[in-house]
Amino acid sequence: MTIDKAMNVLIVDDYKTMLRIIRNLLKQIDFHNVDEATDGAEALGKLRAGGYGLVISDWNMAPMTGLQLLQEVRADAKLKATPFIMITAESKAENVVAAKQAGVSNYIVKPFNAETLREKIEKVLGNA
Repeated sequence: MTIDKAMNVLIVDDYKTMLRIIRNLLKQIDFHNVDEATDGAEALGKLRAGGYGLVISDWNMAPMTGLQLLQEVRADAKLKATPFIMITAESKAENVVAAKQAGVSNYIVKPFNAETLREKIEKVLGNA
């Protein structure tokens, strides 16, 4: 099973430093076509414009949270199959459950490294 590392990845976080960290981690594992959005609404617009093979989104954002973004993606017929990885600083069980119920593909708790990110992406895309 080969993962297409040339796919477009959309990373979503309202914290610019975190976007840069995730972009650098993706680069370390050979994902170079990375686009970014600073909130869920912007991300949704980009996703609806098309062309992304994976979304990596922070949970805690305003005005649209990562969970709301995930719900919008899963409710959209064109987007609902898009692999979606949620990043959060909280490992609360109810958050994991809420994300799973909303259809998250996988979940990463901060802090994380390139290896963790690679494993999660392989799990998500390997099951596609």
